[in-house]
Parts: sequence; C-alpha cells; structure tokens
Amino acid sequence: MRTDAVLVAGAMGVLAFAAALQRKANQAAGAAPVETIGTGTATCGPASDRLATGESASDIGRFATAPTGIPARGWWDVSLRIYRNISEHRVLAIGAGVTFYSILALFPTLAAFVSLFGLFTEPTVVLSEMDKWRGIIPDSGIEVISTQVQRISGSGSTSLGLAFFFSLAMAMWSSNAGMKALFDALNIVYAEREKRSFAMLNAISLLFTAGAILIMVGAVGAVIVLPIVLNHVPEIGGEMFVRLSRWPILFLVLSFALALLYRFGPSREYARWRWLSLGSLGGAAFWIAASMGFSWYATNFASYNETYGSLGAIIAFMIWIWISVVVILIGAEVNAESEHQTSRDTTTGPARPLGMRGATMADTLGRTQP
Repeated sequence: MRTDAVLVAGAMGVLAFAAALQRKANQAAGAAPVETIGTGTATCGPASDRLATGESASDIGRFATAPTGIPARGWWDVSLRIYRNISEHRVLAIGAGVTFYSILALFPTLAAFVSLFGLFTEPTVVLSEMDKWRGIIPDSGIEVISTQVQRISGSGSTSLGLAFFFSLAMAMWSSNAGMKALFDALNIVYAEREKRSFAMLNAISLLFTAGAILIMVGAVGAVIVLPIVLNHVPEIGGEMFVRLSRWPILFLVLSFALALLYRFGPSREYARWRWLSLGSLGGAAFWIAASMGFSWYATNFASYNETYGSLGAIIAFMIWIWISVVVILIGAEVNAESEHQTSRDTTTGPARPLGMRGATMADTLGRTQP
C-alpha cells in the first residue's frame, strides 16, 4: 500500500509538472513576440511578424537610416498600414473638419492678404491676374476669391496706420483657427497629443499663417512682375519659359512648405528632414495633379450650380479644399509610417533608444505582414 501511494504521488507530481510546462508553452505561444533591435525593444504584432519566422530585420527596413533605405518588402508593410490608417484615423472625416475651419478662416485670410498686397500696389490688380491660376484652382474657387477680394478692396483703406495693423492682426488671428485645426489633424496622424503650451502653439500656428499669406502675396506678385521681366528677354522662348518654369517653381515651393508643416506641425520631437522628404515631394506632386484633375472635372462635368443653386461655387470650392487637406494628411501618413518601419532614431539630436525619443512613430515599430 505504501508503495502504491508513493507511485500515485509520483505520477501526480509528473502530471502537475507536465501541466505546468504545457500552460507555460500556451502562454508563450499566445504572447506577442518581442523584437530586439539595436539598443531598444519593441512589441510587435502576433506571430504574423516576419521576424518571428526567421526573416532578417534588414529585409524589411528595420535598420534603414532614410526612407530610401527601406526595401520593397518593407514598403509593402508601410503601404498596408497607411491604407488601414486612412480608415482608423478617419482621414476623410478629419479632412472635412479642417475644411470647415479653413472656410471660416478664408475670408479673414483674404482680408490680411489684400491689406498686405495693398502696401505695394492696388489690390484690384489681383482681380485681373486671377485667370492665371485657372487650371489649378477650380473656376468656382476663383469666382469666390475674386468676389471677396473685390468686396474687401473696396471697403477699407490700405494706408499704413494703427487701424491698419489692428485689422491685419485681427484677420490673422481669425485665420489662425484653420492652421490650428490642421495641426490637430497632424497630431492624430502621428499618434500624438498636444503637449505644447497655449502660447507656443499659437506662436507656431501664427507663424505658419503669416507664412501662408506671404506666399500668396509672393505668388501673385510673381505673376505681375514676371511679364515685366520678360519684356527684357528675347521673345523667342520667353512665353515657353513662363509656361514651363511655373510648374517646377510651384512644386518646389509646395514641397518646402509641406516639409515645414510636417516637421513643426505635430506636437513631438522634430523628425529629421530626410524622413519628411517622401511625403513632402509626393504630397506636392499629388496636390498639383489632384487640383488640375478636379478643376478639369468641375469645369467639364460637374453641375454644382444646378444642384446647389447660388451655393454651387462655395460647394465646389469646399470640395477642392477638402481634397487638398486629404492629400496633405496622406503625405503625413507616408512620413509617419516610414518612420514607424525602422528602429533607427529618426528624430533630431543624438541617437536615443526606442522609447526615449519623444515621438510615438520613432519610439515604436509598426506591424509587419506574414
């Protein structure tokens, strides 16, 4: 009997030990694999991660020091995450919200623009030059802008004085709401919450608002000054030069403006310029193409006036702004998810390990696909 009891106790001990091993194995199988790269660790997705199947981290761009260093397999992961984020981040709905604030900010922005432009020449000159932007801005947008410029230019004085600077400051503060709405959208794309103080946030957004107005003044000024300059250039090739040069100039200005927006807009540690390049260049190119496409569609096929009556021009203009905002946000998604693909530090300053970089996309690694 004593021998039987010993055998039973031993068997129960073996079974308990085996059960403990099985339970531990089940827990390990269900846990997310932990990937250790360089100086930091990051928790990736379930067992679908390629690294869990033995694929090299370099094959998917975990060691990339620039977006161009991410191989094709890595860009497949980036593309799928961007596709999912468009839905999860509600990019289309957020773009509509930014569009609403942009429309509210449009008329104060035009007031500031006309005030600044009036320091150099008659504001009504803008009206005669608006046709130069047809093909990029829809006809309905040009109609809305021209109507407001004509109203503003005929309602006040543009002479220097205390009243002028006060009205200019009020116009810029009102138009600042649209820029802050865009900053909020970029925080969502980069998975950040606003950490800047009220003063810092408004200082940065006001700088961007002022920069946007100055770019508008410079663009219209270039349209006016360029023909005068070309009068001193031989006629042969002069017109061709204008037609060909405006597109690369517009592309470069837009790319630079988007790079600044992507770097300073989100509330996070600043990204290195190289990690902003693809979204900026691609966003500028796609914005030009999308604007030209929508302008052509609105001119030849759309009938907003028949559907919305007197609001047709405003509706078409809102759709164009919405398309522009969505393009900007998708460019930000490209930058964010390319940062998310590498374990290397993508932020400015000395290299820091994962989790200590002050930016969600730089501190974590994005999911990979089987």
